[in-house]
Amino acid sequence: MMSKGYIVFENGTVFTGILHGSPQPIGGEAVFNTSMNGYQEIITDPSYAGQILVMTYPQIGNYGFGEYGFEADKPALQALVVKEMSTLNGHYESRWSFEEFLDRFHLICLSGVDTRAIARMIRIEGSMGAVITGSLDNLARLREQAVLGKSLLDSDLVKRVSRKQIEVIGDGARHIVLWDFGTKQGIIKSLLGRGCRVTAVPAATKADEILSLNPEGLVLSNGPGNPESCHYVTRELEKLMGRIPIFGICLGHQLLALTLGAHTYKMTFGHRGGNHTVKDLNGKCYVSSQNHGYAVDADSLGGTGLKVSFMNLNDNTVEGLYHEKLPLLSVQFHPEAKPGPQDTGYLFDKFLAMTA
Repeated sequence: MMSKGYIVFENGTVFTGILHGSPQPIGGEAVFNTSMNGYQEIITDPSYAGQILVMTYPQIGNYGFGEYGFEADKPALQALVVKEMSTLNGHYESRWSFEEFLDRFHLICLSGVDTRAIARMIRIEGSMGAVITGSLDNLARLREQAVLGKSLLDSDLVKRVSRKQIEVIGDGARHIVLWDFGTKQGIIKSLLGRGCRVTAVPAATKADEILSLNPEGLVLSNGPGNPESCHYVTRELEKLMGRIPIFGICLGHQLLALTLGAHTYKMTFGHRGGNHTVKDLNGKCYVSSQNHGYAVDADSLGGTGLKVSFMNLNDNTVEGLYHEKLPLLSVQFHPEAKPGPQDTGYLFDKFLAMTA
């Protein structure tokens, strides 16, 4: 179903477009992604839970949607905003057009919007809440809902997207536990492709349960929301320090830092896209895929034993950590990509070398 629709921001700005799906108001934090392709992987990334995703590339959907592009079973985001929703379905493995994909997952989408203007506004004014709606009858109320939508990030979004049961995946010789906070399938595939047997466990798993699985290493996955809302994870993670090698990715990187006494903060507008350059402090630069709105505070690392391994070349934020004594490493970006450059996939090998 298509009708006239709007996105209303907490600052009062309104953009008009074509609404696909329910006209009932739906709110969340508005964030933008600058990737040119890989839109299905982006849309199905569980880290977007609680958010309205704005795609800055002007045409989305021109090679369709297929079984090949899922990072989770279904999208977790609140809604989607695009400039042009393509009617093409060109990929030979594609099964659904854009509109069919939206209908399949009851996903709300607003098209016909100047998404780059939205991105510029967020870059200047910072992160803000928004509401997508089919009516502007009560603009003041919609602005209030936009503010409330942003507060979703402080709720426990991790438990919403984490698996509910332990699952063993693959039959490789090396046993790795994946602590699932909303993991992307790309992380699992990266481990399987390196000969691992992966035991994925829910976010609320206790430390002794993880140790009872006798893993050779532990991966802390990506996930949505404010890392400081995951106290139940850091409390258990503290019990695992020094007992097994640990590799943190994205949210997992932030949780590892919090566990060891560092702090995180909300960024002005976050990093979301497939072209973020990071510098390995050993001297090399890499292009990375990123999706995060929080970062580790570099000034809080004193006394934690953590050292910076990667920095962002655009804003000098912390992009990677290692511990001076313990077998720990973490990165803020996505070494598995999906989508994006796979230049840093070697970090999985570096982690697995720690488990040998």
